[in-house]
Amino acid sequence: MRYQALNEEGSGPTLLLIHGLFVNADHWRKNMQPLADAGYRVFSIDLLGSGYSSKPDPYGVVARALSGENGRPLGAPEATLGTAGGGSRRAAVALAHPLGSCYNFYTWAEQVSDFAEEVARQPHGKVGLVANSIGTITALQAAVDRPDMFNGVLTINPNFRELHTAETPSFAVPAIQWVQALLRKRGQGLFDKVANPKTVKQILMEPYKIKSSVTDELVDVLLTPLLTSGASTVVFDQLSYSAGPLPEQLLADPRLEGGVWVVWGEEDPWTPSKRVLALEKFSAVKRLVTVPGVGHCPHDEAPHLINPIIIQFMESLENNGA
Repeated sequence: MRYQALNEEGSGPTLLLIHGLFVNADHWRKNMQPLADAGYRVFSIDLLGSGYSSKPDPYGVVARALSGENGRPLGAPEATLGTAGGGSRRAAVALAHPLGSCYNFYTWAEQVSDFAEEVARQPHGKVGLVANSIGTITALQAAVDRPDMFNGVLTINPNFRELHTAETPSFAVPAIQWVQALLRKRGQGLFDKVANPKTVKQILMEPYKIKSSVTDELVDVLLTPLLTSGASTVVFDQLSYSAGPLPEQLLADPRLEGGVWVVWGEEDPWTPSKRVLALEKFSAVKRLVTVPGVGHCPHDEAPHLINPIIIQFMESLENNGA
C-alpha cells in the first residue's frame, strides 16, 4: 500500500487520514503539513484498490483471500437508519459484498487497523481517525473492530450510500443491479470517455461549492491514479457494492468506544442535511459542526476552516474524547 507521513518521528499524538470514493491520500495535501506543524504525527493512506495502492482482481484468488469479510458473521441484520427528512426507519442491512469482492469496508477497516498497528501507532498510544465521505464508514468500522487501537473518529461529510439495497426502494433494485452488471461487462468504453481532465473537472464542480478549489492540480491528483492498470475494474466493482455497514448502524454499535465528531459542509448537494444533523442524537457523537459556504469536501475547499477543527478534535481526544 502507498501512504504518506509527516512528523513520523515526532512524539505528539497520531492521526490517520482516510479518503473517500475514487480518490486517494493526496486529497489531504492541504491538511497534512498544517497538522504536522501543530505537533501531530500525520499519516494518510491509499486504501486497497485506490490511488497507487495495489489493485488485485476483485474476484481473483489473491483478492478473495484478502477480504475482510472472511470469518465474519454477516447476513442482513435489521438496523435503525435515518431518512432524508431527519427521521428514522427500520431496514435490513445486507453486509456481504454481493459479488464476493475484497473491496469492502471490512477489508479497508482491517487495512486501516493493520497500518495503525504496524506503521503509525506509537507504543501504548492510540490513533485518531479523520475521514471524508464514504471513508467515514471505513473509519467507523475500524474503530468498532479495534477500540484498543483508535480513540476517536472525525467524519467530514459522511456518505449514506444511496445505492445500498437498504437505501433503495425494492422495486428499483433489479434495475440498479442490471446497470451495475452492464458496467462491469461493457463499461470500459464509457470509462475511457469520462476519464479525461475536462470531464473530471466538470464532475467535481457539482460537489464542490467553492469552484476555485477545482484546480488542474486537483484534477491531476484524482485522475492520474485512475488511469493506472486495474483501476477501472476496481471502479466498476465499487459501483456494484450495494451492501456493507451504514453510518447510523455503526454509530449505534456498543463497541464504538471513542468519541465521534461530525463535520458537515452545509452546501453539500450529495448529503441530506436533516439526516446529517440527526446524527447528533447518537451518544457516540460528541460534537456536530456545520461549516457554511462549503460543499462535500470541506477539507480541500476550505482547509483554513477545517484544519483548526481537526486540531480541536485531537485535543478533545487527549481530554478523554469530550
